[in-house]
Amino acid sequence: MVATGAAALIAASVVAAFLETSLRVADPSPVYLLAVVVMAGRYGTWEAAATSIASVLVYDFFFTDPRFTFQVADPQEWLNLLLFLVVAVVIGRLAALQTERAEESIQRAREAQSLFAISRSLATATSVREAADEIVERLCIDTGMNRVWIGIGPTVPQERSLADSAPDAPRPEVALPCVLRRQPGDRPAEWVRIHTGRGNGTPRRPRSGEADVFRVAIDAAGRQLGSLWAVRRRTAGWPDRGATRILSLAADQLGLAIRREQLSREATEAEIARQSDALKSALLDSVSHDLRTPLASIRASAGSLMDAAVHWPPEEARSLARSIDAEAERLSDIVRNLLDLSRIQAGALVPELEVFELRELVEPVVRRLESLLGERSVTIEVADDLPPVLVDPVLLDAVISNLLENAARYSAPTAPVRITARAGDDGSVEMVVEDGGPGVPTTALERVFDKFFRVARPGEGARRGLGIGLTIVRGFVEAMGGHARAGRSELGGLAVHLTLPIAPAPPSGEALT
Repeated sequence: MVATGAAALIAASVVAAFLETSLRVADPSPVYLLAVVVMAGRYGTWEAAATSIASVLVYDFFFTDPRFTFQVADPQEWLNLLLFLVVAVVIGRLAALQTERAEESIQRAREAQSLFAISRSLATATSVREAADEIVERLCIDTGMNRVWIGIGPTVPQERSLADSAPDAPRPEVALPCVLRRQPGDRPAEWVRIHTGRGNGTPRRPRSGEADVFRVAIDAAGRQLGSLWAVRRRTAGWPDRGATRILSLAADQLGLAIRREQLSREATEAEIARQSDALKSALLDSVSHDLRTPLASIRASAGSLMDAAVHWPPEEARSLARSIDAEAERLSDIVRNLLDLSRIQAGALVPELEVFELRELVEPVVRRLESLLGERSVTIEVADDLPPVLVDPVLLDAVISNLLENAARYSAPTAPVRITARAGDDGSVEMVVEDGGPGVPTTALERVFDKFFRVARPGEGARRGLGIGLTIVRGFVEAMGGHARAGRSELGGLAVHLTLPIAPAPPSGEALT
């Protein structure tokens, strides 16, 4: 700094001498203002003021009569020197202020760029942990730190590392870390060295060349969430205001992101718990009702047959036995459906996919359920040239059975039932099972596949069903790589559209077996 000031004064003196001797300039003193401006722009206000005073003395010594002395013979020269000093100080101050503002603007722009990058990382990442590695690397570059890491925990001893710019290096043990203390209002935060008692032996001040450890608390809504730690060699000094602001604002953004993630996780857990409770309640309500009804019928019929005081004619005894058998079969269906639902929910459904002609799977199910369908006419429209499908025959049998049982349960005894299948445009086969029953309200179509959802029907009575048949249909179809949706049927009732994958073409020269 002194060398620069001396060089500027020498250069100004040479120019002033040239102006005075060669160009006959009577007062070359303004040339020294250039030296003042140089010092103000490079070093600041106080350096510029010192250069102003030095300029007055140099000009007085070399260019004011009597020369080569600090005496001034003419009072007018005193006034000129005083005015020059005032002007020089003012210009130096203005130049220094402008330089400071320019540097402040550049620093603010760097801070904004750094904070924008951190915000973008937190906004685009799926979690804070995913963004943390990029953040610590960014902070090392923007703040001039040798190392940065993020610790998460309610207290410093309980913190676990979320990200570290040097994960393989050992953590420094410092008994006197520098903690950022936030100030109320707009007052800037300041670093304070505190004793934590974590070092080994007597607390000591780090020696020259050792590293200082800086800590910024990460908190949100009054809750301590963790710390932002930084390491810097002692010879580099403490962080300046710009680096301090970046570390402070980065800690604030991390606190908000971590807290938001915690709240989201808590909300998700609360929703899962709520849905679990609702599912348990619905399951208990449905199962208890649908199990009690057949059990009551079985006990009543069995009790009647066991009554020694009553002599039952053979036909009436067979009728009671058929009732017991029907109710036992109903219980078996309920248990089977519940087991199927539990397999779907647990993700334990592993279909064994094979190549089949769809008609070969549909027709046996219809024949088996003829007694359940009664007088309903069942139409099967499957094209002969329909490509084979890749399905699990057991699961598809259960799907078709559930849909036909649903149609038989909720349609009139003479309502028609139709099964159609055609090739889709996306390499799949679409099968539609529809009936001529009362159907489902349009507002409820999106919910018919929900667990335990039932459309209330007048005169339904006790045999209302569990409401999981269509849930099982969707689960089985999706397990086979297809999907299911519900809509209105041209017959007037419900139409369930099933999309099934087409079997891949066999290698050239081979035929389907």
